[in-house]
Amino acid sequence: MYRRHDLVWLTPQGWDTALHGLQGSPRELALDWRTRSLPAVVRRSDPGTPAGLLCLGIPAPPDAHSGQKVRLGFAIERGHVAEVRPALALDQVEAPAAWQPGLASLGIALRAAGVDCRVFGSLAMQTLTGKAYLGASSDVDLLLRPLNGAQLEAGLALLARHAQSLPLDGEIEFPFGHAVSWKEWLGADAQTHDGADRVLAKHLDAVALMRRDELLAQFGVDGGCHG
Repeated sequence: MYRRHDLVWLTPQGWDTALHGLQGSPRELALDWRTRSLPAVVRRSDPGTPAGLLCLGIPAPPDAHSGQKVRLGFAIERGHVAEVRPALALDQVEAPAAWQPGLASLGIALRAAGVDCRVFGSLAMQTLTGKAYLGASSDVDLLLRPLNGAQLEAGLALLARHAQSLPLDGEIEFPFGHAVSWKEWLGADAQTHDGADRVLAKHLDAVALMRRDELLAQFGVDGGCHG
């Protein structure tokens, strides 16, 4: 099963599909990715995407002058995927010096709690490409992937603690692939404890408001554990 933020390397036929019809800077971007054997990123499917196609994205570094970010989106047949890997782990990214101690501490604590945490967004792309994606206002986008309610609680507590000294952002990904902003989750938790409140959940195929107890049920626990 593919998940948002997964990294995908294409076959030659997959790159031919991605390049088809592209002109100008989008084509140059895709050609550079192909030449350097860089991965595309799994993104949410466009409305009406035929079954069997996988929607991918390639984000260019922000323009040095305007700050504009160009993102190329396309769809390929899943048979044209040569390799797929999860988003980068915390210990795989090359963070700026100011972030390194805090991220190292967070990584150690998350591993001790048994919580899988991945990195996506600008920091991940800068690590993968060696190009400048980070700016003064950039966040560290983290993807928390707990397997049960206890891991969810532990992971959220660690993110909230380290967010006091690091510009952390990102999502919780639940077992069925639904992803929720962890800041939104914590905000909802501070307001209500009945599990009936709804949060915006992103999935590979759709975006929808979902009850938090429905998301927690994916762990096989009742709505009494809210993290």
